[in-house]
Amino acid sequence: MLNDLRQQPASFRLIAILLALGFVVPILNLWVPSESIFHVETYTVSLLGKYLSYAILALAVDLVWGYLGILSLGHGAFFALGGYAMGMYLMRQIGDRGVYGDPLLPDFMVFLNWQDLPWFWLGFDQFWFTCLMIALVPGTLAFIFGWLAFRSRVSGVYLSIITQALTYALMLAFFRNEMGFGGNNGLTDFKDILGASLQSDVTKVGLFVATVLTLVGVYVVCHRIVNSRLGRLSMAIRDGEARVRFMGYRVENIKLWLFVLSAVIAGVAGALYVPQVGIINPGEFSPLNSIEIVVWVALGGRATLYGAVIGAVLVNYAKSWFTVEFPEVWLFALGGLFVVSTLFFPKGVSGIFHTLSSMLKRDNTLVEEPK
Repeated sequence: MLNDLRQQPASFRLIAILLALGFVVPILNLWVPSESIFHVETYTVSLLGKYLSYAILALAVDLVWGYLGILSLGHGAFFALGGYAMGMYLMRQIGDRGVYGDPLLPDFMVFLNWQDLPWFWLGFDQFWFTCLMIALVPGTLAFIFGWLAFRSRVSGVYLSIITQALTYALMLAFFRNEMGFGGNNGLTDFKDILGASLQSDVTKVGLFVATVLTLVGVYVVCHRIVNSRLGRLSMAIRDGEARVRFMGYRVENIKLWLFVLSAVIAGVAGALYVPQVGIINPGEFSPLNSIEIVVWVALGGRATLYGAVIGAVLVNYAKSWFTVEFPEVWLFALGGLFVVSTLFFPKGVSGIFHTLSSMLKRDNTLVEEPK
């Protein structure tokens, strides 16, 4: 596997940079004095962790859009479901330290006069059960949706519309108080995770490192898939589904397997995101969020994997800057970035890097040729 990565310098460099960040950032935060110019603030650590969680989500979308041709506008739902699973665990860890002091019911349930803990909250006091649900809930939803859609041969813009409708329906459902997920306010006021305070610098650094390692692991898995026979079949389906069916392959099974895997990856990204930002609410289901994810991948470069990571980090850094300096123009700036990228850089940022690299290699070859 290491040799495969070395044969693709961009992927190898990206993983090296991520691992270096996972090693250097904790040192600069925990051991470098705060008055030093090299000190990394805890807020910055959490912000980087948030960006890298988004990068995992972008990989999930690139896997099905870039290599399989499925433009999903519903991955925000899988991300949110994973986030809610983690949020439920964190709420159960509060215990009697909540505002109302109830050892079993979260504060919002006490406020709404709930008498018993709903059955679907049972088990979320255990971390192992939570990890299982983080993968199982979005994966099951993706399996049911994909089984129905792909066997009916729904594709193209129709599939995109249906995934967006699914996301919107879930958002409306989670906004309702009687659903038992906190309604409009969602889940927040978390205290600790695995017994460690979420306010501690060490915990925040630990979450950042966990996010880095997860991103590297997901990247390696996706890289292995797209460079395997399954990956080649996926790209063949993307470029000519009818031909692949004619050759005897069960296209719907390939689509379903990769779609479910992509949903699980998105759920894991959501689970890592929640403890680092401290809240999860129905707004994460917003169709606009799913559209933003597609923009990340498009700007970074489809079907490259590393482009998805770069796009997610760059766009969200730009979003953080714009929402502070020019909050009223962020959506216009995002739309402008997408239009400019589509018209002038159809292969995204990764395409620019590839072009520059090819030019440098060509120039070096011309210089080395004997006269």
